Amino acid sequence: MPQMRTVIEYVLDRLNELGITDIFGVPGDFAFPINDAIVAHPRINWIGCCNELNAAYAADGYARVRGFGAVNTTYGVGELGAISAIAGSYAENVPVFHLTGMPNMTTQANRAVVHHTLGNGEFELFRKMADTVVGASAIMTPANAVYETERLIAEALYNRRPVYMAFPADIVDEQILAPRQPVTLPRSNPASLAAAVEAVTSALQSAGTAVVLPGLVVDRLGLREDARAFVEAAGLPFATMFADKSVLDEAHPNFIGMYDGKLMDEPAREYVEGADLVISLGTLPSDFNTGAFTADLDPARGVDIEVHRTRIGATVYPNVEMADLLAELAGRVYKTRELPDIAPPSLGLVTGSGSDPITAATLYPRWANFLRDDDLLIGETGTSSMGLAFTTLPRGARYHNQTLWGAIGWATPAAFGAAVAAPRRRLILITGEGSHQLTAQEIGQFARHGLKPVIFVLNNNGYLIERLLCKDPDIEYNDLARWNYTELPHAFGCDDWYTPRVTTLGELDEALGIAGTGERASYIEIVTGTYESPPLPKLLHDAANTLYQR
Repeated sequence: MPQMRTVIEYVLDRLNELGITDIFGVPGDFAFPINDAIVAHPRINWIGCCNELNAAYAADGYARVRGFGAVNTTYGVGELGAISAIAGSYAENVPVFHLTGMPNMTTQANRAVVHHTLGNGEFELFRKMADTVVGASAIMTPANAVYETERLIAEALYNRRPVYMAFPADIVDEQILAPRQPVTLPRSNPASLAAAVEAVTSALQSAGTAVVLPGLVVDRLGLREDARAFVEAAGLPFATMFADKSVLDEAHPNFIGMYDGKLMDEPAREYVEGADLVISLGTLPSDFNTGAFTADLDPARGVDIEVHRTRIGATVYPNVEMADLLAELAGRVYKTRELPDIAPPSLGLVTGSGSDPITAATLYPRWANFLRDDDLLIGETGTSSMGLAFTTLPRGARYHNQTLWGAIGWATPAAFGAAVAAPRRRLILITGEGSHQLTAQEIGQFARHGLKPVIFVLNNNGYLIERLLCKDPDIEYNDLARWNYTELPHAFGCDDWYTPRVTTLGELDEALGIAGTGERASYIEIVTGTYESPPLPKLLHDAANTLYQR
């Protein structure tokens, strides 16, 4: 039966029903009514962050694990602080609800000059800015609260994009009649779905060799098990592109490696590009996904199963939902196929010891050996994430990286959000010191909430990825202020953390052993030479001459 609820109670209840039990944010006077309601909600926790950018990054990391996230900011200064992170969520199909508090309706009607505004009496300017980086937006009123909430939820569900909800301060606690209105999303057109199923099945039956490239939208849509069932039913090998790493479990026997064009993992590249049929599940042909556009995939031999349509060769099947198509395909019977004899990638054996210096060749295999089943691994944009992408993760482990948007500083607060979303899973953050300097203060939130991450800060004396891509590696803008990184946890309230600084393999091995016990949180600074890099960034260096420079 319909109930009387306040505007914000209705919104928070609906977000909670999506699985959101934590909302990240920074308080502000225009947002106080929302802040108060979040704190008062019996099933949602307020998670304060150091700034709005970090809060939105944390919501992004949380959503990658839980499916949805939410961030709360105040008007103007707060929401604009978060907008870059929201743009990143849009680019990478991460559904984050951005709740912002506005000045009250009287203030807006009078075009009053109040703080956090541009002083011109315009109050919808920031909503217009947000519109460019969200799937949908609304300014909430008591009259439209139910309708707009359900519309925005539908957008977040259907396209897996962030949405923007603005609340004038005086309407937040207004009473509304809140009937139950479950969101109904469009389903596939039955005729188009049936035709797509038959076309994909026929193509598979005709192909001598076939391979699947699962994309990150499989994860965003909650379709990992559906994709796995299809892969197993059809007996198909699968590879993943850079942004899509671990979308399907890499311990699966059908996994053959990473496909990154001509730059890396030659056995996987040879098989993928030589297959009679390549089935893409929402992959994105971006520069990093295609090995700087060195991928060679013939569209005539491709099946692109997108979120809302499917393309087979030159034929497009509209109004076909990926969820419906995968479910149908998983239930079909296919001819028996023999999997290719291709070993998934490895970073090699652990070598060196004692006083030997830490090099890329000795560091990355150690990181690979450190990983365990079900780990959550967050890799910052840069050389470290590129190196870790080419190891095979253990069973159930997940790898998250912001490949397309690529904002340095994303990983530290995103790792915090992911840890809040899954506090019982081991969280490993690997970040370069340049990226870490943007958002390092958020490590204090781990201790504040009793979380025990393992954080590796790779100190290679500056922006290594930039050194490898620009014309003059030693140019001044690639240098950084020299921080005493291992003193940061104590300064940020992480008093009982394990915080070594390691410069030799002996020290690194000891640190990995202690961190691996999980008895307390670990923050390990790893010092290497300035140009110690895994292979992929070096290979991108040559491509950069044509891709990124005049």
